[in-house]
Amino acid sequence: MESFRKLVLPAMIVLAMAGCEGDDGRDGTSGAPGASGTNGADGLNSLTVQRPLAVGSAQCPQGGTAIESGRDLDRDSVLDSNEVTERSAVCTPNSARKFVRIATFPSCRQLDADCDSDVVTAAEIVAASSDGLTLIYTDSPGEQIGFVDITDPEQPDPLGFLAMGGEPTSVAVLGEFALVGVNTSPDFVNPSGNLAVVDVATQTVIRNIDVGGQPDSVAVSPDGRFAAVVIENQRDEDLGTGAPEQLPAGFLVVVNLTGAPAGWTTAAVNLNFPGMLYPNDAEPEYVDINEDNVAVVTLQENNHIALIDMATATVIDDFSAGTTDLSQVDELDERPNRVVQTSNLAGVLREPDGVAWLNDQLFATADEGDLDGGSRGFTVFNRNGNVVFEAGSELEHVAARIGHYNDRRSDSKGNEPENVEAANFGGNRYLFVNSERSSLTLVYDINDPANPQHVQSLPTALSPEGVIAIPARNLLVVASELDDRATAFRGGLNIYRYALEEPTYPSVASTDRIDGTPIPWGAMSGLARDNAADNLLYAVEDSFYAQNRIFTLDLQTKPVSLINEIKLLDTNDVFAAIPTIAIANPATPAADATRAQVFDSIDLDLLINDDKTVNIDPEGVAQSGDGGFWVASEGNGSATAAEAGRPILSRNFLIKTTAAGVIERVVTLPDAVNAGQFRFGFEGVAEDGNLVYVAFQRRWAVLNDPDSTARIGVFDSVAGTWTFLHYPLDTPTSPNGGWVGLSDLTALGDGEFLVVERDNQAGPDARIKRLYRIDASGLADGATLTKTLVRDLLVEGDLTATGGLVPEKIEGSTVTLSGDVWIINDNDGINDNSGETQLINLGDIVN
Repeated sequence: MESFRKLVLPAMIVLAMAGCEGDDGRDGTSGAPGASGTNGADGLNSLTVQRPLAVGSAQCPQGGTAIESGRDLDRDSVLDSNEVTERSAVCTPNSARKFVRIATFPSCRQLDADCDSDVVTAAEIVAASSDGLTLIYTDSPGEQIGFVDITDPEQPDPLGFLAMGGEPTSVAVLGEFALVGVNTSPDFVNPSGNLAVVDVATQTVIRNIDVGGQPDSVAVSPDGRFAAVVIENQRDEDLGTGAPEQLPAGFLVVVNLTGAPAGWTTAAVNLNFPGMLYPNDAEPEYVDINEDNVAVVTLQENNHIALIDMATATVIDDFSAGTTDLSQVDELDERPNRVVQTSNLAGVLREPDGVAWLNDQLFATADEGDLDGGSRGFTVFNRNGNVVFEAGSELEHVAARIGHYNDRRSDSKGNEPENVEAANFGGNRYLFVNSERSSLTLVYDINDPANPQHVQSLPTALSPEGVIAIPARNLLVVASELDDRATAFRGGLNIYRYALEEPTYPSVASTDRIDGTPIPWGAMSGLARDNAADNLLYAVEDSFYAQNRIFTLDLQTKPVSLINEIKLLDTNDVFAAIPTIAIANPATPAADATRAQVFDSIDLDLLINDDKTVNIDPEGVAQSGDGGFWVASEGNGSATAAEAGRPILSRNFLIKTTAAGVIERVVTLPDAVNAGQFRFGFEGVAEDGNLVYVAFQRRWAVLNDPDSTARIGVFDSVAGTWTFLHYPLDTPTSPNGGWVGLSDLTALGDGEFLVVERDNQAGPDARIKRLYRIDASGLADGATLTKTLVRDLLVEGDLTATGGLVPEKIEGSTVTLSGDVWIINDNDGINDNSGETQLINLGDIVN
């Protein structure tokens, strides 16, 4: 029996009897003293023991002090383990610890070790076994739950699926069991479902509990006495206006978990309240339970919140989630996209989705919105329904600052906070907020829960939904639900470790403009060095955004700082003056026979804005010898019969600007080459003396170039003439097929260049992400280049060291004055993309 010597001696209890003057009622003299009473038995001493906790202990990963107390039952002045009635710990906080992604498990690995399957899988809600060694997640499309072994969290292994006989919507763990909400509804008006009790070790269902409707969120109380099952009874969004009320109404089921699963009982709790927006149709969304066994339930479409006493299955309180005012947000979805965070929105309904208790008195809601709201942040409430903190526009600004802002959601709920989770890691308390449309998990320090402080932003796979903290193992797991092999993105589980490690993300963060909003950015498609300063790079955004810009990156900070934006400007009407085919009727469609295969006046007008900014497709950038820039703009549309549905909207342009971005010169390809235009045109650009080299991404078949080659165009900036070389492309080897092409070109001097060659595959399907060296010196027009491998980015682990899935588009590369090679990927402006941008220093690998 383990015991500890007491450190704090009990206080002596002294009974003192004060003398009292007696009164016999006659002369006031004192009466005779009474006989002494019998001595009482000595009381039990209370003992408190303190002992140090080593770094790495389960209770306190940073170390600390364990505190145990109880009564000395055997009166030996030693606190034995059976005498301990209370245990606590005071942990040593360590602000240097951060969350670092260590692995991503694509759910398709359950089907094939290489994910060579087109079957759509998903990881929506995730839970962890009681020992933290197994993850259990819901796969709604497959009507199954998945199991993953994370004994080694850096090498997660698939453990297979369990069919659920319906759509699993949520999962929580109680001891050896996983409790899974399963939707078996045949339609919206006849909702049905059950709570499946799954033995985690054997992966078998041991009981199905009918819950009387369509279950959504499931939560288990901290003491394991109760489970709460939200019965959403979801509405048909295609019926009428798509709004409630659509009966039957949802409710909450309280499950008493006393004894074995066979004896568990249920009680239904009505959640229809007179003060709601739709008082007869609760449609609850999410639930969490605190240590007082009080459940908090969000009723998203009703913009309402309810508190339920689990022990009695009764409502304690209900209240509106209220509204908030937002400042400096973008409310417009523009095409081409443009992030302008200058709008103010008043009276926005929160419409909360996920919810989590921060302590017994405060809880946080992820204010996603649905029908008419979405405050784009999160709110901390107390149990009386009072707001004690709201995030305001912070999540919108964080997403824009690190290149994760999805402009196509600007008019509809912005970054859409989806879910929240609170947990204690060692001596620090954190709140994790999943942003569905920005594919981020934002980490907040809530040691002061009424004043959360943003401390980290973690990249996830596409559309994070579920999140589970495993503090005993210093792990955090986020489930990303969207899976589509055709768009090169796979859903799965993102695993992070809380450790004394340098965060690897974000790799780039912008500074603020004068108005206090961050410089928004994304879709980085080209990279260049500064010819005079070793600490500066330049990047360029592609056609996803209007008013194209060149960005200045400062390498002296971590993350790298985006410190300036240079707009491309046709101030002197140089671009406006290039020759086009005149079209008299501006209403003529682009696909009309008179316009389909030509670059015309209407096309040009759309590329130049009233303020002289331009909407081209910059894919490559290089600083010129005079301090200005060369920009390679890819053409839009094809001249091939096979792509008749892609009319030519722009040519491939080689543009020379001043250092301030003002266009000085616009160069087009020779007419004979333009006649064979294919939409995979200009990508990288580099200057070597008077010669400017431009990489074409893929072969233009109409020109009858050699098979499996791409052109390198060479423009003599003095003579104004073009010649062309042929670059031999690698053969595609991805199990998902696809193509291989060029992405960037960097001058090394003396006619030598570094070339980025890649396939159009991502994640488990990626096979070719390589850097090659070519020597173009002395080659005649039409010659075929010879290439030498410099680095295989997959073999060397450069693209997997971040713990994430391999990005598809390695679009930019450059070499600094000191010889370091940098690469960057294009995040497609966060359109069908997780938004993750990795700017990576490969070191001196070319000298």
